[in-house]
Amino acid sequence: MLFLSDRVNPEELRKKIIETLRQVYDPEIPINAWDLGLIYELKVDEEGNVYVKMTLTTPGCPVAGIIENQIYDAISDIPEVKSVKVDLVFEPPWTPERISEEGRKAFKEVFGYDIVEAWKKQQQAYEEAS
Repeated sequence: MLFLSDRVNPEELRKKIIETLRQVYDPEIPINAWDLGLIYELKVDEEGNVYVKMTLTTPGCPVAGIIENQIYDAISDIPEVKSVKVDLVFEPPWTPERISEEGRKAFKEVFGYDIVEAWKKQQQAYEEAS
């Protein structure tokens, strides 16, 4: 039985989860999971149950299990969270266009170029060659 005192504010908990996800970094790309755009869906209910649909930058990512477990563990550590389910998906495929503005800035600071613009140019060149 769920008591009124056991309910959480889903929007407030969602904000906490997003801040938590901003502390989980891809070991190969120094950008957090949220700003990298790895989270496709985040659902939170009044009971504190959390559902995450996530992806990786590539299906063959060698650190797939690590990132998925870090996300699960980080969310599970939030006191208001009752349960966490993480689904790892590869459809639709991740592209650099999913990176947030903050993530783009961080990427450019580290690597010296805008990954989204570079990806768009690459896509355009590919289409023109086809």
